[in-house]
Amino acid sequence: MGNLSKEINSKFANAKVKALVNVLYTANWISSFQNEFFKPFGISPQQYNILRILNGTDQALKVQTIKERMIERSPNATRLMDKLIAKQFIERFPCMDDRRVVYVKITKTGKQLLESISEDFNHDLLKNISEEEAKQLSDLLDKMR
Repeated sequence: MGNLSKEINSKFANAKVKALVNVLYTANWISSFQNEFFKPFGISPQQYNILRILNGTDQALKVQTIKERMIERSPNATRLMDKLIAKQFIERFPCMDDRRVVYVKITKTGKQLLESISEDFNHDLLKNISEEEAKQLSDLLDKMR
């Protein structure tokens, strides 16, 4: 198991400071892991998130709705979607009633990509903690926010 104090060669003023640094350090560790995991698929973790959001519905969604549902609310979500469109993983539709509104839907190719991506990466990240510990961690993170 990891030991933050040893990994970053630092001491902390108290447990709360250490916990906060540990959350930030772990978030970066997860981000790096996900970037490497998705690299062979030619997408980023944020693009995967967009595909998962769209795959979870049978209808096209407003771009704004997708932005609101994203785990990492990125100001460049439109650019991320443009890249997915270029790869033919999603398609864009104008709204007939309001030209300012744009809808997005996952394509068959996008669905096939999702099917080819193993969800084991989620389990690999949490392999060292039990279900009970995962619940406790989730509850503590909810409490923190």
